[in-house]
Amino acid sequence: MKIILATLNAKYIHTNLAIRYLKANARPEFDPELAEYTIKDPAFNIVSDLFQKKPDVIGFSCYIWNIEETIKVVRMLKTVLPETKVILGGPEVSYDVHDWLRKVPEIDFIIMGEGEISFKELMHYLKGDLVLESVHGICYLEGGKIKIHAQPPKIDLRELASPFRFEEDLPYLGKRIQYIETSRGCPFQCQFCLSSIEVGVRYFNREKIKEDIRFLMNNGAKTIKFVDRTFNISRSYAMEMFQFLIDEHKPGVVFQFEITADIMRPEVIQFLNDHAPAGLFRFEIGVQSTNDLTNDLVKRRQNFEKLKRTVTMVKEGGKIDQHLDLIAGLPEEDYNSFRKTFNDVFAMRPEELQLGFLKLLRGTGLRLEAPKYGYTYVDVAPYEIFSNNVLTFTDIVRIKHAEDVLEKYWNAHRMDKTIEYLVTDVFETPFDFFQSFGTYWEERGWSRIGHQLEDLFMRLLEFLQTLPHVDLGIVKTLMLIDYFTPQSFIPRKTWWERVAEDALKEIYTAIRNTPHIAGKEFAAMNVSEKDLFKHSLIVPSSISYRDLEKGHVVKQDGYLFTYFRQGQSPYMADIVL
Repeated sequence: MKIILATLNAKYIHTNLAIRYLKANARPEFDPELAEYTIKDPAFNIVSDLFQKKPDVIGFSCYIWNIEETIKVVRMLKTVLPETKVILGGPEVSYDVHDWLRKVPEIDFIIMGEGEISFKELMHYLKGDLVLESVHGICYLEGGKIKIHAQPPKIDLRELASPFRFEEDLPYLGKRIQYIETSRGCPFQCQFCLSSIEVGVRYFNREKIKEDIRFLMNNGAKTIKFVDRTFNISRSYAMEMFQFLIDEHKPGVVFQFEITADIMRPEVIQFLNDHAPAGLFRFEIGVQSTNDLTNDLVKRRQNFEKLKRTVTMVKEGGKIDQHLDLIAGLPEEDYNSFRKTFNDVFAMRPEELQLGFLKLLRGTGLRLEAPKYGYTYVDVAPYEIFSNNVLTFTDIVRIKHAEDVLEKYWNAHRMDKTIEYLVTDVFETPFDFFQSFGTYWEERGWSRIGHQLEDLFMRLLEFLQTLPHVDLGIVKTLMLIDYFTPQSFIPRKTWWERVAEDALKEIYTAIRNTPHIAGKEFAAMNVSEKDLFKHSLIVPSSISYRDLEKGHVVKQDGYLFTYFRQGQSPYMADIVL
């Protein structure tokens, strides 16, 4: 019996952990073949590839990001392979099974929830070794009626086979993100999240997990992401794993975790600040909202002051990048409340701030209560909301404008000094900057065309020139410093104001005759006249670079001298004649 386990990943660099667990735990009786595609692949091409494999059984792993494309593939596949049994599983089809089976008659079976036991039992049935009534956790249509089988007993995760030992995966371990889970379940009950449905937390065998991590690192894995819903729910477990990863990590490997920040003890953070190599760990922290009423309504327990303590302490340690998440559209959080939430969280200056929009996922409590809060939402995946009783679609669109430029200008860290100045000294709040600029960006039609790095600087400058209260001299200087800082060579594209030829000659003559006017460090470089002209730029400046290095923006008219050095950050200094 030829069995294929397939999925459509969001991107090529992603790997699907679920189908690997099914494959590993179907052995030795069955040995399914893995087939991964992306949602960008044409459905016809996917069907053609699967058709040539001639499967007797094919299972698809389904999520909100791939369900629509997966259904297209399933319908086409049944046309060309009508005898092939099609099985769907995953969080997107585990709920509302009546809807899926009636809407997509090409589905033969749906596996609900955890699939390792059910999938293997179903394979035994299809092979003829087991009666259908003995298969747990499945649903299907029989004579026009939906049959639902009881769930199997909870799996003892300590006994599951490793999903990381497949020879066909070895060439790709270093090229794709590797996902690993050390637990299943979540102790919290957030009503917008599917993880709230499973009660309790179960753990895998710690020593087996460590062996899996060693195997991944020894075979070239570079990014290993833990998919545990709350990695640090057990302090002792988290500390043991942190210590193991610090002790045995390979150079260049990065580990990512989803943590609950308000329950993380200061002594744990201090341990990481003291012992973790910089860049080894990356934390993802779901804040979602700082509105207490909103958090109460979605049954989300969160102590924002303790969360701030954790984020601040981690940031001050300088070892771990943090990615914080917000959700726009939660109950009773109107536009002004969300503005406050955004500003509360941005005040911590996380390395990344993701502004997401509420999705009413199948199976969640908030989807069931949608009428209570006046939700309107898209009726196909990913079920994103249009509005609710306190947030209009106009509000949602405006917040999306802010999200667009937040991603381009803050999360990409292309001009940190400029943005810091704007959100601190020019606009009333950070949200107001991103909102105003985002709306301008949309009005100019830039969201529909591409951009290069230089365009980002010029477009921001164009926006700021429309405002009456902006010191453009300061902004232009900060932009140039941000633009020059990551460069090793003089940029080829010039978008800034040039110094007049006579003034330029005067400045270069002064630097040649008295290098110390560009600073003691520059004078000590003993730069030749040829290299001085070849590798330096002089531009008008409206601030003191020396004060900027100390964290202060101080008005000072003069020039910014920049000497570019291959393999190093450029050297910069004030020139005031």
